[in-house]
Amino acid sequence: MPAKRRDVRESTLILTFEKLFRDDSLEEIFETASEAEGVIINSEVKALVSGIIEKSDEIDRIISKYSDKRAVERIPKINLAVLRLAIYEALYDEKVPVNVAISEAVFLAGKYALDPDVSFVNGVLGSYFRSEGAPQNNE
Repeated sequence: MPAKRRDVRESTLILTFEKLFRDDSLEEIFETASEAEGVIINSEVKALVSGIIEKSDEIDRIISKYSDKRAVERIPKINLAVLRLAIYEALYDEKVPVNVAISEAVFLAGKYALDPDVSFVNGVLGSYFRSEGAPQNNE
C-alpha cells in the first residue's frame, strides 16, 4: 500500500529537520532514519528531501525576504524545515497546489512547533504567495 501524502510530507519534514543538525550525507541520514519507527523512507521522501536540500539557498532567500521579524539564522529550525518544505512543494511539485502547501505547513507547525510559530509560518507563506509575481509550481 503506498504511503499517504501527509505521511510522506511528515517524514520529509523530520528528515529535513534532522539534516539541519547533521553534516552527514543524505544517504547516511536515510539509513539512520530507516531504523526509526514511524519515519517513511521511500523514493518519494528521498526525492523531496534531496530537492529541498538542493534548493535550500534559493528557498532561504525567499524566507529571508518575507520574514520581516527574524533573520533565517534566527528562525527556529523546526519552523525553517516547515517553511522549506512548503515553499519547495508549492514551487517544484506540480501535484501540490499552493493552498495545500500552506495548509499542510500550518498543520505541521501546529503539530511540531510552538503556538506563536504557527502564525509566523502562515504569515511568511501567505506574504510570499500573495506577493505579485510569486512563481507557482514551476521548475
